Amino acid sequence: MSTGKTQLVTFRLGEDQFAADIFSVERVLRYTKPRPVPDLPPWMEGVLDYSGRVVPVIDLRARFGAAGERPAGARIVVCEADGDWIAMTVDSVQEVTAIDASQVEPPPPVFRGLTKEYLTGMVRRAGGVLVVLNVRHLLTSQERLQLERAVGAEVVP
Repeated sequence: MSTGKTQLVTFRLGEDQFAADIFSVERVLRYTKPRPVPDLPPWMEGVLDYSGRVVPVIDLRARFGAAGERPAGARIVVCEADGDWIAMTVDSVQEVTAIDASQVEPPPPVFRGLTKEYLTGMVRRAGGVLVVLNVRHLLTSQERLQLERAVGAEVVP
């Protein structure tokens, strides 16, 4: 992201602000409890049926180790990731905002490995730092295989 404008869907987890590229967001849904699936990591809430597809749901609060309880107004953000859908539970969805692509800074060198893979970059704003997520990398290939085995069908390639 270096030239032109980019649009981001912004959301919160506690006091922290995150975003995803608008082109990766399929839909924002009111929170409903996903169907639990045995043998999944604790940050994987389960699956939901959305538009005739089984979609895995990640609890971002648990995935990122954020403290606190999920608020009553939580949302599920359904995202497209390389032709498949993945959903993430967030505390609230804030807005769609257009920014200059040049404002998206790469993750600092302190972020390495898997943590760096989650991030597209960061944007400095008046309200603090906005962390832009790379939704394609919220699940590793090993986690995708684990999910596929647990659900018993090809949910995520």
